[in-house]
Order: sequence, then C-alpha cells, then structure tokens
Amino acid sequence: MTIVRQNALNTTVSPSVNTPETLAEKVIETERIHDVLLLLQNLINSEEATVKLILDCLYDVGSVNLINQKLRMKPLNRVMKLIARMSKPVFRILAFNWFKKNCPQLITNWLHTQVTFRSTKNIPQEVAVKVAELQPYPLPPTENLSQEIKNLRSQVRWLAGISIIAIAVLAVTAIKLN
Repeated sequence: MTIVRQNALNTTVSPSVNTPETLAEKVIETERIHDVLLLLQNLINSEEATVKLILDCLYDVGSVNLINQKLRMKPLNRVMKLIARMSKPVFRILAFNWFKKNCPQLITNWLHTQVTFRSTKNIPQEVAVKVAELQPYPLPPTENLSQEIKNLRSQVRWLAGISIIAIAVLAVTAIKLN
C-alpha cells in the first residue's frame, strides 16, 4: 500500500505524488512481475534436464579454471581435477536445488531493473575514507631482546625434555603391551 499525501498549499501534481492512475499501473506492474516469476519457476521445473546440463557445463569450465588459477604444481593440479570430476554429481544436486530456489527470483529482479528504465543518478558516490598510517612496532632495546632470546631457549629446552620423556613413556608402554 502506498500512502498519498496531498499538500494543501501546493495543488500541482509532482512526479513523486502517486495518482490513482500511477497506483493502478504499479499494481499491474507488480502482478506482471509476479507472473514472470511464476513463468520462470515453471520453466525451470519443465526444463530440469536443460538446467542440469547448463550447470554441468558451468561446473566443468569453472572448476578447471579455478584449479588452474589456484594450484600451479602439476601433480597437485591433476589430483584436484580428478577430485573435481568425482564430486560433480554432488555439485549437480546441490546446485540444482540452489538454482531452483534462488534463480527465478534473482532473474526476475534483474529483468525488472532492466525494464524500469530508471536513471543511473542513484548510483552511490564514492566516499573518501581517511586511512591512518600504521606505525611499526617500536624495537625494544637490545637488553630486552637478549632476555627474550634466553626465555625462548629455556622454553625450547623444556619442550625438548618433555617430548623425550613422552616418547620414552610411549615406548615403554608399547613394549609392555607386546
């Protein structure tokens, strides 16, 4: 519902005020866009095989491109491509369910924006953001560094001792169990 306000001082009709004619046009527009949504849902349901084939093609191209982009090592690249081919049936089920649930509305919204012919003046302007420069950590004096190194060395000794004791206990336990 749209609330129409009339200004008692200004009786001229401005573009922002909704007249009964524009309200009727908006109602018809809403109904027709809903019809487009229903038609898209019907299309997806009736052409399920076609949608699955489209998703398969997109998966084949996208998975290979993604693997080639992220993994440069040949052996790992080949293994990941094999895994991608093996996971395709799972992708097909998940992608079709997502597509069936979300895409009719997304496509309808996109088509609606294409036929509204609104001007591009509503594009948000860039906002200048002042970024503060980060100051590097101040280097501590050499005395603090040498003390920190001594502490780290003592921790390494403790960890090495604990590891040796744990391995010895594990070996003794394994020997007693056999």
